[in-house]
Amino acid sequence: MNLIVTLISAIYQLLWGDLFAIPLPGGGTAGISLLVLLLIPTGLFFTFRTRFLPVRLFPEMLRLTVEKRGADGSAISGLQALIISTATRVGMGNLIGVVAAISAGGAGAVFWMWISALIGSSTAFIEATLAQLHKEPDPLYGGYRGGPAYYIHAFFRPGQNSRRSVIAVLFALSGLICWCGISQVISNSVTSAFENAFHIPPIYTTVALVALSAVIVLRKNATVKVLDILVPIMAGCYFLMTVFLIVKNAALLPSVFRQIFAEAFGIRQVVAGGFGTVLMNGVKRGLFSNEAGSGSAPCAAAAADVSHPAKAGLMQAFGVFLDTIVICSCTAMIMLLTPEGTTQGLGGMDLLQTAMEYHLGSFGVIFIALILLLFSFSTFIGILFYARSNVAYLFGDNWLSQTLYKLLALVMLFIGGLAAYTFVWDLGDVGIGLMTIFNIAVILPMSREALASLKEYEGLRRHGR
Repeated sequence: MNLIVTLISAIYQLLWGDLFAIPLPGGGTAGISLLVLLLIPTGLFFTFRTRFLPVRLFPEMLRLTVEKRGADGSAISGLQALIISTATRVGMGNLIGVVAAISAGGAGAVFWMWISALIGSSTAFIEATLAQLHKEPDPLYGGYRGGPAYYIHAFFRPGQNSRRSVIAVLFALSGLICWCGISQVISNSVTSAFENAFHIPPIYTTVALVALSAVIVLRKNATVKVLDILVPIMAGCYFLMTVFLIVKNAALLPSVFRQIFAEAFGIRQVVAGGFGTVLMNGVKRGLFSNEAGSGSAPCAAAAADVSHPAKAGLMQAFGVFLDTIVICSCTAMIMLLTPEGTTQGLGGMDLLQTAMEYHLGSFGVIFIALILLLFSFSTFIGILFYARSNVAYLFGDNWLSQTLYKLLALVMLFIGGLAAYTFVWDLGDVGIGLMTIFNIAVILPMSREALASLKEYEGLRRHGR
């Protein structure tokens, strides 16, 4: 057991730890991890290749969110695919992760978080469009299925449907490992928040969470219906609450933005050797939160019933904007509108709940606990939607393997609610790290297909078709 834990920690350090450090003026350094080294250049490459798609086609992304689905009633619409991917993107990272980034990197980390989102949007477009181009009919659930495992298979074994690709198998296994690890983190965070807010023992919260999840995930097509209702409500409530706090503290807003930009480029940070911390905390948090390049969201994008593959790509690019520019910024504003002395010495959920208590009294603590429940619950439901296509790729089309994986995830959800096992949390990070490596290695050479699809789509739009 110790050998396994040591191995997981070593892989985690390789993926997420500093691979090397770039010296900066003032004696500081910017630590570069393997995943940052992969994702940032890839995002920049796709941003230039798509001719700054996140900015240039933003109005088109907004238009697509209200477009009706195609004729296949058993498939999900592009908007529903966006809702599913938003359910998994918008989670604990938008709350605790942003708090951690600001705590470690200061207000300037928020700016670099925004930049990473703009870069990541182009990557999200490429991988989602590829998922659409290589999707397959889903004989179990109806509609379509796909994702990185399927386009990786098409890259390494074109025209061969029977023999599986080793890289595609490794991606699918990494995804299933990651999502099991995340299941434990989800329940542990929820039970901790409810214990702080309502003094409810973790066992009661855990049992209720697992029972409610089981009712939904063990039914054939309840997932999409639940997320259709849940995601707009939770994201809307959090956004409106933040707008209320911004309006309430409008006089402080100019100073907050001055602080963000000053600390993002500030001479003080460079001279003090802290610029690398500001930069890397913002970039890492943005990349981890929006998941662009990890290969998760394409599992939802492939299921969308859209009239052109590029539409699914544009919707997922918009999802990155929604996650990081909107929802993560909400948490940042809550934090930065709170006097520093109020949250001195605190971290994680305690820090965020204390900040909300400053703004809204005891209701603020309760509000954050309920929002975390909704964010986390929707993430769990969403990752089990992602798991469908990966389980099918590994084990074929049968209800037994689908049900067994759901039961395993529910067990992990139960265990996590009662105790925190750090190595399992690291396992989740290792899983998403390996997914990213396998995914990036393939979407770079396959990007020509997605770029051709974008060119075709823009040509059709210009001709009114």
